[in-house]
Amino acid sequence: MKFRITLVFLLLVFLANSQQNKPYRIRTIAFYNLENLFDTENDSLTFDDDRTPEGKDQWTPERYRKKLDHLSQVLSEIGSNISKTSPDIIGVCEVENRKVIEDLLHHPNLITKNYGVVHYDSPDERGIDVALLYKKKVFLPTSSSSHRLVLTNEDGERNYTRDQLIVGGLLDDEQLFFIVNHWPSRSGGEARSRPNRMAAAKLNKHIMDSVQRLDANAKIISMGDFNDDPTNDSFKKVLKTVGKVSQLKGNDLYNPMEKLYKKGIGSLAYRDQWNLFDQIFFTQNLLQASEGGYKFWKAGIFNAPYLVTKKGRYKGYPKRTYSGGSYTGGYSDHFPVYIYLIKPVLHP
Repeated sequence: MKFRITLVFLLLVFLANSQQNKPYRIRTIAFYNLENLFDTENDSLTFDDDRTPEGKDQWTPERYRKKLDHLSQVLSEIGSNISKTSPDIIGVCEVENRKVIEDLLHHPNLITKNYGVVHYDSPDERGIDVALLYKKKVFLPTSSSSHRLVLTNEDGERNYTRDQLIVGGLLDDEQLFFIVNHWPSRSGGEARSRPNRMAAAKLNKHIMDSVQRLDANAKIISMGDFNDDPTNDSFKKVLKTVGKVSQLKGNDLYNPMEKLYKKGIGSLAYRDQWNLFDQIFFTQNLLQASEGGYKFWKAGIFNAPYLVTKKGRYKGYPKRTYSGGSYTGGYSDHFPVYIYLIKPVLHP
């Protein structure tokens, strides 16, 4: 009898260990605000005059190349401590055009990764857009569209801002949808500009609802620089995001960034206060993967030491390209954010 009990115990231990050691495929989904990735040419249709060699910022080819050096290094390393490679899907914002994206992806740090691009020109006054980068061997886009956010100011005049991009496709033969956002800024103050972000949240929800009307079980990941924190009304009242798995119900969206924010972790700093404007949230069906499908594992902020200002007034802040109007040769005023998706490898 004692031998039988011992045998059963050893069998349970073996099964538990075999579950823990089960091999998983990991895919990294990242988002990065590239902080004004402009070329050096003057575009007569946008307000890019500062970012030219003769402009206020003295944006020379040398400074542009250094910016590409820096950003390509970051993109090559996000999440790599676990995945051992660069992200599989990357949402970006503050890119001037497709050319600067291609210059970035053809940098030696990234060219061997063979990324593809989905990009549309937005009507933003500064000429900045959002885009989705993807590894061609991992993701096959099957649909994409750009959705216009129509805003007006107090005088009834059109306020031109960034579109919201949605891309559907196959991630290792599994259908997923990615939305890339760059919501209106807090220029003029948080309260005064809040209606613009509430409108952006409504557009984001409309896009998600449209996908779910065609497929109620669609897996959707929305990412971006939202210029709002996870606890702001745009998230809690419009999108109805939830930060605790135990509190999810109905069609709630899960936002893993809310937990990080409540711990005091941020992706950018302003007046010695951290904000977590850069976020990735998703439909809750990514928490319980179907057989052989991807599921969410964990979220993080990529704040490697070289991305952090080491001294001075902005010590601890993201090391940006310009600070106080002076060129500092940094990376971006935002840290990138990322999530890992995992699924068991059936035949390792």
